Amino acid sequence: QVQLVESGGGLVQPGGSLRLSCAASRRIFSIYDLGWYRQAPGKQRELVATITSSSRTTYVDSVKGRFTISRDNAKNTVYLQMNSLKPEDTAVYYCNVPITPTFGYWGQGTQVTVSS
Repeated sequence: QVQLVESGGGLVQPGGSLRLSCAASRRIFSIYDLGWYRQAPGKQRELVATITSSSRTTYVDSVKGRFTISRDNAKNTVYLQMNSLKPEDTAVYYCNVPITPTFGYWGQGTQVTVSS
């Protein structure tokens, strides 16, 4: 069993920045691709960013140029640096480690609220 613990969420004004972290309870990160998802109230969960085991990254169009996903395998941690935040970025953010096409580990989520 692996536990993922997210942190770094909070309330920020439009244009501000936050850095989310997701730490695993044991060393599993180095061989897996990793992802950050988000879910806003009344909406489906959305894939925001991914990073492969070789550190190739992808982003949903709405966050390109503003968000950066990175990983530190030695610390079993994946990060999401979020800059130029907008109210539409408000959501609960989750990290994900897909183990197989039908199974993966999820964190408990961290709330990000962008509001003035």
